[in-house]
Amino acid sequence: MKPLVRRLLLAGLGALAASLALPEPGIWPLIFVGIPAIVFSFRGATVRQGILLGFVAGFVYYGSVARWLTVYLGVVPWLGLVSQQAVMFALGGILFVASWRGVDRMNLHSFVGRLSASVLLGATWIARESIAAQWPWGGFAWGRAIQALADTPFRYLVTMWGMTGASAVIVIASLFATFVWQNVPVIKGKAVHLGGVVAVVALMLPIPYLMLVDAGTGSIRVAAVQGNSDSALFSTASPGDSIQQHYSALTATPVGDVDVVIWPENAMDVDPLRNSSTAAIADLVSTQFRADFIFGTITQSGDKTFNSVLQWRAGSGAVDQYDKIHPVPFAEYLPAREFFYPLAPSMFDMVPRDYTQGTRDTVMKVGEAVAGIAICYDIVDDGIFRSMLAEGANVIFAPTNNSDFGHSDESIQQLQIARLRAVETGRSVVNVSTVGVSAMILPDGSDIDRLAPFTAGTMVKDVPLSTVVTPASVIGYPLEIALMFIGVAPIVTVFRRRTA
Repeated sequence: MKPLVRRLLLAGLGALAASLALPEPGIWPLIFVGIPAIVFSFRGATVRQGILLGFVAGFVYYGSVARWLTVYLGVVPWLGLVSQQAVMFALGGILFVASWRGVDRMNLHSFVGRLSASVLLGATWIARESIAAQWPWGGFAWGRAIQALADTPFRYLVTMWGMTGASAVIVIASLFATFVWQNVPVIKGKAVHLGGVVAVVALMLPIPYLMLVDAGTGSIRVAAVQGNSDSALFSTASPGDSIQQHYSALTATPVGDVDVVIWPENAMDVDPLRNSSTAAIADLVSTQFRADFIFGTITQSGDKTFNSVLQWRAGSGAVDQYDKIHPVPFAEYLPAREFFYPLAPSMFDMVPRDYTQGTRDTVMKVGEAVAGIAICYDIVDDGIFRSMLAEGANVIFAPTNNSDFGHSDESIQQLQIARLRAVETGRSVVNVSTVGVSAMILPDGSDIDRLAPFTAGTMVKDVPLSTVVTPASVIGYPLEIALMFIGVAPIVTVFRRRTA
């Protein structure tokens, strides 16, 4: 078999294995197999081969992870997103080729050499992952390595290192183990055991810290409603249907005294700021439950449209508003509409209006609680969570609408990210969806309560508040910058060779 064919098979199969670590089927140990297979496929490759290998790995990985995009929206949007991510992975392939040139000059039979190689290649993975998570048009931060491990004890890595740092630990440990395994015949058993101990200690470091975490700042009683509404892009529901379904789900449950009632993104499908009848319903909910009412709706200001969450109080109306900071490109707005629309008018007719990026602060005050607000895709944006913590958030509300993805694994993947955010920030997260999966999550990542998907219901629970400062909130961003710098630095070797 030709070397390039072997490399392509290794990259493609590795990408497939890594994608299967995310739900569904969620075979999480495969992340420790898939990532090394992808990375080692670049060893000894030329720059052109690296670009091809990166494109194949990216297309297979994101094509599998994001297959939920085809449920209602079809193949074309899926192909556009996956192709974009494959191109980003292809550019990352150049970085991997450059990093391997440095690694292959190291002494891989020594502990220091193997660890240094693992760190360099791991930083290269993180550089590719982080750049793709932010660029272009805000990036696509879905499917990061740590997201495969949200339902395992490895999720506690994000408490110490943040989302990016935790991914780095997973990648570095996987590569280090691979280097050790490759060199077992020529190294002493003591070194093998030492490497294993170091890897295990690095992975388990957050556990003692978690034992010391104490929320200690009270709780807030929350009623979070999943209305099982038909709120998809191609919904045939009439305006107001979603309101009725969420109100019915709320009133069908014995709620009692609560501090806040939360409805998901788009649940209030007629804007109460422009419709007096809807405003009356918002007043009714707030009055009936003697609580603040927080809900998702679409608002307008002049010629601008926003995907918003309003905080409503009977007698006062909207007392606070958050506008989604991270609207989804090619779904909630069309970048460079004048350029893209003529290329595929029928497809881009699915994006008839462009939501404007929000600029309001990310928190709402509810009694003693300061709730950070993250609407749907905001959940993947690290910067939003840094902002809400800086603004004093002691709990996180994450309203979302997963109707466009049907009975796919998109909503459970999103719940995994919400779970990681809870552990990363040390804050409880209320993830409430129109159709599920809705859950209330403790700071340790466990569920307080959860609703089955496509089932109307209301979760009514006391949700702990917390002001704990996790290591991730302090070192997570600087660590990401440092890893990106290390991962990108070897690119100079590519240009040096070309100019030599």
